This record gives sequence, C-alpha cells and structure tokens, in this order.
Amino acid sequence: MNDMRAALYDRYGPPEVLYEGRVPVPVPRPGEVLVRVHATSVNGGELYGRGGRVRLVTGRRFPQRTGMDFTGEIARADGAVTGLREGDRVWGLLGRRFGSAAEYVAVRPRQLSHAPANLGLIEAASLPAGTTAITALKAEARLQPGERLLVRGASGGIGSVAVQLGKALGAHVTGLAGSGNLDFVRSLGADEAFSYTTTGPADLGAFDVVLDTFGTEHRAFRRLLAPGGRMVSIAFDMDHPARSLSYLLASTVHGPRRVRFFSGNPKHDLFAELARYAESGAIRPVVDTVHPLADIATAHRALEAGGVRGKHVIRVV
Repeated sequence: MNDMRAALYDRYGPPEVLYEGRVPVPVPRPGEVLVRVHATSVNGGELYGRGGRVRLVTGRRFPQRTGMDFTGEIARADGAVTGLREGDRVWGLLGRRFGSAAEYVAVRPRQLSHAPANLGLIEAASLPAGTTAITALKAEARLQPGERLLVRGASGGIGSVAVQLGKALGAHVTGLAGSGNLDFVRSLGADEAFSYTTTGPADLGAFDVVLDTFGTEHRAFRRLLAPGGRMVSIAFDMDHPARSLSYLLASTVHGPRRVRFFSGNPKHDLFAELARYAESGAIRPVVDTVHPLADIATAHRALEAGGVRGKHVIRVV
C-alpha cells in the first residue's frame, strides 16, 4: 500500500478542475492514527479553496487536495494512542487543512471521536459540520429554552442541523431557505419557514438569536435582534471580504446587540457531543446526494448551484 486515490486539482478554477488521481498514503506521525476514509462531504470552504479565493492561505503549489471532514475506521494506531483500536468507526475533521477526499488520512485523536453507533458511515458523513451549529448556538449564543431563533440557510449542511438543535434546546425556530425547501425545513422541526427570495429582513419579527450561514446583509439582520439578542455569523461576504470582516470585528465590541463570528476547528469533545445528539435522535443526518469520489466535480457544481438539502456526500470506499 504505497499510494491511494484522492481528489486533486492542478490549478484554481471551476469544479471541472477536480479529478481523481493518486498520491502517497500518509504516514502517521507519533501520536497520530491512520483512518481509512469511507466518506466525506462538500463544504463551502472547499469551494472557496478550489476557486482560488483564499489563495493567500492555500498558496500556489499543485496539485492541491480537497475535503475537510471524514467518516471511516481506524486502520492503524500509534502505540501511544489510547481509547482507539484498529477497526473502530470514527468521524472527525482534518482541522485547518484540506485532504479528506481520499482513501486515507492521518490525524491526531483529538480531531475525531467514535461515530454514532446508530448511523452508517455514509449517512453520518453529512453531520460533522454540525459541530459548528453546536458551537454557534450553545457556546456563542447561549440559546435558552423559549427564545426565538432565526436560521439563515436553514436547508443547508449547517442550517439543517441548527434547526434540529434549536428545537432540541427548546427554542422557537424560524428558518429562511429557498422557496422549494420550505416544507423540508418544517419537517426538520422549524416552527416557521420563509423564502429568502420573497421575505426580506423587514418582513420578519424580532429574534433573540440569529444564526447566519450566508455572510451577507449583516446590518439588516442585526436590526432584528431583540434587546439582549445575539447574532452569530459563520461566514463573511466573499465579494466584499474587507468590508464584511471590518463590520464583524467592530460589531463584536460596539453596541448592545453584538455579532459573534468564529471559524470552527472542533475537537474530540464536540464530535462526541454531536454523536450523542445523533444517537438520541435529536439530530438526524440529511443527505442530499451521494456521489462517488470520481464525480466530486459534480458534487462541487451542485453545491454551487444552491438549493441543497443537507449535504452532498462523497463516497470513497
């Protein structure tokens, strides 16, 4: 076992630059485990990376890799690693790097946990980004029972988990999504669902918490916050990044209705907590489409087109 299949691209560009190629199997460093990947999902950050919109971070060395999260099983564990054995089913995130759209990844145990016992590894691959929803609603917003929660992008990978988590935490949940996904958002537990194409911020009421997955119109949605309200944004406007980031940074300090912004890099405890929510039935996986690794360009193209329900999952095995 010297090399493996992996999704690669040799230049920045549209989804068509992606292809299935071969790279060396990673060699785990001391304290790492080697995971045989069963599946990964497509996240917005990977679209920006592939498109060259964050090339100051990703650089100009090619070929480059894609994929952030993974589900799989332990193929090899360092002797110093405790609590994990060969064959254990796990899920996790590579951290601030790409490369999980491949047959194997080498990671530290703190970057994963045991996968939910009640889910297959393909459907479970739609959920790791849900750790962002947990951080946003529990740690950042401190959502309380009875509060009113607005989720922008309620049908997407993070939004669909946030709707379910909001209900599990006892909130009144309103979802904003595409007009074709409103019944779907209600099926996740949302008390109300509105189309963002026909319903603007001015048409909505007051909310205690706003979760923004789009990164646009921060000022308009911030005005919806009731006294003591909190807005959490997990994205910024990539068309106007400097202006968007400046506003987010300023609003974390000034004013009674502050906007919290964070870039997720979850660790073991968060994945373990998400697994418990999944095993209890409070959060269920939502898979839009399962694509083989060779069709990863199709998955990227579909996510860019919008209208997604949950996640586009890439089957590796």
